[in-house]
Amino acid sequence: MGRELTEQELHNLAMNIVGHELEADGFEFMAINSKLKKNPQYVCLKEKVLHFIVVRNVEFPLNPREYDEELMLTVKDHANKFEAKTYFAGVGLSNAADQELPLCLNEEYIVDYQGLIEI
Repeated sequence: MGRELTEQELHNLAMNIVGHELEADGFEFMAINSKLKKNPQYVCLKEKVLHFIVVRNVEFPLNPREYDEELMLTVKDHANKFEAKTYFAGVGLSNAADQELPLCLNEEYIVDYQGLIEI
């Protein structure tokens, strides 16, 4: 068994999953912040509209569609000053062999990501 992924590594993995989808959807990255607790993670431009996107790794068995409303309203207030849209991107990551076990380096994992949620 490999070593457990750190909180920062899990966060980076979630960001990569969301980032690939944003890129595929034609978003242009203006700013990327991968530090934990710094929001939003992505500031993107699409069709001349700014988008603030908060990415979170959500541990099993929590629901990746549920988010911290207070945090998201704070981000939305900030986004509104820039006439930007605000989104939450929750990424559920779990160990493929046993969802109760932590994610480890070089082991398979399950991704539960159902897209952006507009706030």
